[in-house]
Amino acid sequence: MQNVKAIFSLVSVSLILMVAIISPSIAASTAKPVEIKGEIIDTWCYLSGVMGGPDAVIGTAHHTCALWCAAGGIPVGVLAEDGTIYMVLKLKGEDPLAQSDTVMEIQSNKITAKGMHYLRDGVNYIVVENVIANEGITNRNHEDYGVVPPFAIPKKK
Repeated sequence: MQNVKAIFSLVSVSLILMVAIISPSIAASTAKPVEIKGEIIDTWCYLSGVMGGPDAVIGTAHHTCALWCAAGGIPVGVLAEDGTIYMVLKLKGEDPLAQSDTVMEIQSNKITAKGMHYLRDGVNYIVVENVIANEGITNRNHEDYGVVPPFAIPKKK
């Protein structure tokens, strides 16, 4: 019986190691090139609902808050025209763990981006390789929801 347990343990450890070695290459092979068009959003406020419904946390009404959240390290996303949300893992040339001037410049803007799409546990992620178009802020909804004074906008680093 001891030998069976030892063999079972050895086989189990071998399978775990094999999966650990192979799984990164499986994950990498599931990335697909994508081109998406949508608004750069503040994922915390959009997904949590802490600042209101989905129509109140986009566009000009939420721009200043979105800048502060991005400056504070909250990941940004792209709300695609079809309603799909893509969490932005990285913008080309930017440190994903530091405040990004690029993110600050395109926050709330409607962009078209090319990159690599990853899907994991039902969440869409994108590594943006290139922002091929930037239409600026096109969703002017502050008349309905108000604005925060311009002096509240975070400064570039």
